[in-house]
Amino acid sequence: QVQLVESGGGLVQAGGSLRLSCAASGRTFSSYAMGWFRQAPGKEREFVAGISWRGGRTYYADSVKGRFTISRDNAKNTVYLQIDSLKPEDTAVYYCAADHTPSPYYSGSYFAAGYDYWGQGTQVTVSS
Repeated sequence: QVQLVESGGGLVQAGGSLRLSCAASGRTFSSYAMGWFRQAPGKEREFVAGISWRGGRTYYADSVKGRFTISRDNAKNTVYLQIDSLKPEDTAVYYCAADHTPSPYYSGSYFAAGYDYWGQGTQVTVSS
């Protein structure tokens, strides 16, 4: 079992930045690829970014490339999502998720169903 707790969300003006954190506890964090997803009101949960065990491989949804950066610190059992140049359409609940994998090169599934554990989410609201 892995417990995930997100933090760092809030209300920010367009053009601003936030850093979201996801703290993990339980099983060995470093054997999980990690992902960030988001869900806006009335919309389906969508993939944002993924990162491999050791952090060497990352990938992003096209809509956030160049503005979002995923990273992890396995010593702290934490994964981060740096969000820059925020836009009103980034408003959503942001979730982190853990995908257990034997491969240190796998950077997580694009699909929510591919993840084993989820956090409770943190709200990001961007005002125009």
